[in-house]
Amino acid sequence: MLLDHLMTAPIVMPALIAPVTLLLMRRHRGVALALSLGGCMAMLVASIALFVMAQDDAIRSYALGDWPAPFGIVLMLDRLAATMLVLSAVLGSVVLAHAVVTGADRRGWHFHPLFHFQLMGLNGAFLTGDLFNLFVFFEVLLIASYGLMLHGQGALRLKAGVAYVVVNIVGSALFLIALGLLYGLTATLNMADLAVKVARLGPADQGLLRIAGLLLLTVFALKAAVVPIHLWLPRTYAATMPVVAALFAIMTKVGIYAMIRTVPLIFGAQAGAAAWVPAPWLLPAASLGAAIGFVGVLVARGMREQAAFAVLASTGTLLMPVSLWREATLAAALYYMVQAVLAGAALFLVADVTIRRRGQYADAVVPSPRFAGQDAAGLLYLIAAVAAVGLPPLAGFVGKLLILDASFAVPGWPVIWAAILASTWVGVIGFSRSGSTLFWKAAPPEADAIAGSIRSRAEFIAPAILLALLAILTVAAGWMTAQTRAAAAQIMAPNRYVTAILGAR
Repeated sequence: MLLDHLMTAPIVMPALIAPVTLLLMRRHRGVALALSLGGCMAMLVASIALFVMAQDDAIRSYALGDWPAPFGIVLMLDRLAATMLVLSAVLGSVVLAHAVVTGADRRGWHFHPLFHFQLMGLNGAFLTGDLFNLFVFFEVLLIASYGLMLHGQGALRLKAGVAYVVVNIVGSALFLIALGLLYGLTATLNMADLAVKVARLGPADQGLLRIAGLLLLTVFALKAAVVPIHLWLPRTYAATMPVVAALFAIMTKVGIYAMIRTVPLIFGAQAGAAAWVPAPWLLPAASLGAAIGFVGVLVARGMREQAAFAVLASTGTLLMPVSLWREATLAAALYYMVQAVLAGAALFLVADVTIRRRGQYADAVVPSPRFAGQDAAGLLYLIAAVAAVGLPPLAGFVGKLLILDASFAVPGWPVIWAAILASTWVGVIGFSRSGSTLFWKAAPPEADAIAGSIRSRAEFIAPAILLALLAILTVAAGWMTAQTRAAAAQIMAPNRYVTAILGAR
């Protein structure tokens, strides 16, 4: 019985910790920090426990208030949700520790409450079995992200924040319209119940169903920054404090998670005219996204901007195998998604360390005089770049190799192969150019000396942990691919999900 209630822990714990840290931060900062960091670690332990539970290949449901689905709120746990919970907890713990070590959390009083509300929204999106509650958790994480994005203030950050808020308000409005259409057609928003009722709709309702599906997938594409609705991401992530942008590295993947969760289940082969509704446009958009992302890496003028474009490129690369909607390609995509989140976050943390040590040169891709810890920062940048671009021997290479292998001989495979290989080549040039300029080239004689203080070596720990996890992911590639294949098998068997949530009914 206690293990059943454990499913609520990733949502309940940050929801309780956030207001308590808000009350304690001004007068009892040490206690608040201990509670905040301890809460992240407890959430990590709970997520690992849920991941272990999911190893029996069962799909579990939890009815809040003991109201049976589809009448009440239901949480669900399968292999995919458990994997995303662990990823969210690992990333949250590492990033929060880095924020405390560097003092980035001191730039505003509300960093820790907002951080935990962000984690609450992420975990709720991964666990919910209801589309309306997916909307609610999207709003929770977005409202928290508005505050985190503006953390530290600054005119440039405020300008980018306004655009970010406007874009997401439009996305929320479209989400509500899509939910209204689906509810009007089916009288339910429970995902499992939608899967049953969508399959029973008559020909007269197919047009509205297709419109609702396209609107819903447009919202998810907006959250994931899929081309051509991606322009908000580089500006927002480049203007945000690097430690916050490192947490945001998982936010675009929430949109992709929502696609993977809803399309095979609700808009799969059984959905009539709305079957596989995003299929015609998703592959071209994903290919363009990978290309634009790595071209952005090539022309970026700062490390944060480069990391933002690397996140955009990883989204495009990830969506290419997803767009085929096959079990093998989904498995490859899930492996790549885990490493892409870690690599993107590592790039932002390396940028943060470099900015703090380069003084007035900040993260600009220009030669500068030597700074304290330059060799260590350069090594971390090299490893993070190798992971992000997908070169051997790290997990990015394994992920791209899995994608190429799984997509071979599938319709559309030449597009995927060409986009991945060409964009990788451009990415290699981009990271090589920036890395050599930042950490190798000598500054011109007339360059100003670094005006900054010596920083703690503890700043290097968080990015080193993320890169170590990428190395572990590479060594454990066999075990991890077995996990992603099992998760993909669950995703592509929607009847199992429906039975787990609704039972015999």
